[in-house]
Amino acid sequence: MAGNSALTPVLHLVTCGSVDDGKSTLIGRLLAETDSIPIDTLEYAKRTRRGGSTIPVGEIDYSLLTDGLEAEREQGITIDVAYRHMNLPNGRRVLVADSPGHEQYTRNMAVAASNGDVSILMVDAARGVRPQTHRHLTISALMGVKTIIVAVNKMDLVNYDHATFEEIVGTVRATAARLDVPEVIAIPVSAFTGDNITAPSALMPWYTGPTLLGALEEWEPVDSRAGAATVATPFRFPVQFIVRAEGNFRGYAGTVVSGSIRPGDTVVIADSGRKAKVDRIVTYDLHTDGHIADLSVAVTGAAVTLTLDHEVDVTRGDVIAGIDSDVVEPADRFSVDMVWLGEEPLAHGRSYLLVSGSRSVPATVTNVRHRLDVVSGHEHAARVLSMNDIGRVEVATDKPMPMDPYSLCRDTGGFLLVDRVTSDTVAAGLVRHAMRRSTNVVRHEYVVDSDARKLLMGHDAKVVWLTGLSGAGKSTIADAAVKQLHALGVHTFILDGDNVRHGLNKDLGFTPEDRAENVRRVAEVSRLMVDAGLVVFVALVSPFVTDRRAAREQFAPGQFIEVFVDTPLNVVTERDTKGLYAKAAQGTLPNLTGVGQEYEPPVSPELTLLGDGDLDESVAELVRVILGE
Repeated sequence: MAGNSALTPVLHLVTCGSVDDGKSTLIGRLLAETDSIPIDTLEYAKRTRRGGSTIPVGEIDYSLLTDGLEAEREQGITIDVAYRHMNLPNGRRVLVADSPGHEQYTRNMAVAASNGDVSILMVDAARGVRPQTHRHLTISALMGVKTIIVAVNKMDLVNYDHATFEEIVGTVRATAARLDVPEVIAIPVSAFTGDNITAPSALMPWYTGPTLLGALEEWEPVDSRAGAATVATPFRFPVQFIVRAEGNFRGYAGTVVSGSIRPGDTVVIADSGRKAKVDRIVTYDLHTDGHIADLSVAVTGAAVTLTLDHEVDVTRGDVIAGIDSDVVEPADRFSVDMVWLGEEPLAHGRSYLLVSGSRSVPATVTNVRHRLDVVSGHEHAARVLSMNDIGRVEVATDKPMPMDPYSLCRDTGGFLLVDRVTSDTVAAGLVRHAMRRSTNVVRHEYVVDSDARKLLMGHDAKVVWLTGLSGAGKSTIADAAVKQLHALGVHTFILDGDNVRHGLNKDLGFTPEDRAENVRRVAEVSRLMVDAGLVVFVALVSPFVTDRRAAREQFAPGQFIEVFVDTPLNVVTERDTKGLYAKAAQGTLPNLTGVGQEYEPPVSPELTLLGDGDLDESVAELVRVILGE
């Protein structure tokens, strides 16, 4: 493994493993012994001691060199990812990401691994391989890290036993082989005593491999080594900014995330399929005479502005790609490996915001294929993913997105899912492939459209979405309103929550994820009925704001009327027309909204009706809103 630091000017290094395996101490020692730590920081690590520390004052507590948060130093753990720069003796620069080992902070480790070239997987020799060890190895592999250095730490606690080392390494290698990790390097170390960190240890004569520092110096990317098959990476250039300047200059600024490009090369705008040739590659670098330089080639990592030989419609977020065999085509259905990071479980059918680069689009998880057991590798059937679960899912976007398989390009194949109400990042997704149905299913446009049906019906089509607690009076109000509208010649239909569960949604329960899917299906049916020219009443508890918001977005402005039937819990409990509240009181109905499950009232509904008020007045007010009076 002959080293060549010119291949990768900056090596992105990730440390991972279970809690208390010694990641911070190991990285701290590496930083100190490569003179990558300021003197005042070293002095602080000599004077400061956290509770329970056995290191004498005056000696360096290496773990303090990376744990920067006060809570980290108080608890003796790593919480956030700590980034540090390190200079190796051979001149290579290293950006070290010290990631947390606690299971609840797995999301932070996933972020660190997403840019990693090499992962140092720490294993405590005394405790052995733990579930979090497997989880971090799995995430590293999914994130495209091709070199794993297994640092079996705390060898001093097991008397530098060779058999213990081999047993741990064998377990890790078996998992790495299942995950198709191309390179695994195993090194026995003691971060506390410094064995095999920067200098060979005389206490482990049975080990003849490199030190940890030596392995980092010698490392080369797996794909660029002698004898490795040369694979041309496709050109990808996500547009971040449209540059306009004097003289009708129009350029497209961004960073080359994959491949290379030269003036004269033909490219395609992935979204539209329009082709053009690169005219210039402009940078802010200056010639010796002070003029702005044009580049003859732009390679991966170059931040440049491209100009094209003719006007093409390009906007922020578009992807400019090469015209090769790996051309990226927009799709709206993807098979995805997903690391679920949210505290609330993944809700099948709920709408989230998919963020890829500078672009975001509403998206729905339509199917959970399986959940991965990170220890055994078994793929278990699942309907949901919980916090820190890893699984295979299918994602549908509201409009086509140009995304590559993650194995082809990290930047155009990875994305985040964001909760649309809280704006929390809830998942990291890695595209495996676009699904064939996304290109094989084509929408057909008919001559008789919604405008023609509106003329025939003689009124606007709308959906009236009544939400509230069970027994609030939604169905009663809908029934009375439809009776009045029918007498006025308005074509209507009622989608009742209980009725649709006898047929269309008979397979769904009342968990949050099933409720999300229930709302999604009813919204889709409502949209079809609105397209047919009807005024559709939906009488559905629909307890969650995010699900109702996703339903609203199916319709054009003015077509969706949200009606909050506001009835106090004591009133609906007293009514209890279906006997549900009595069952909840007996403990036989745990998911009843308002009792065992939260109801989120609408924030700004078009209309609020009092469910314990006068029915005729409520119906008259609702009819006026529907007719626009």
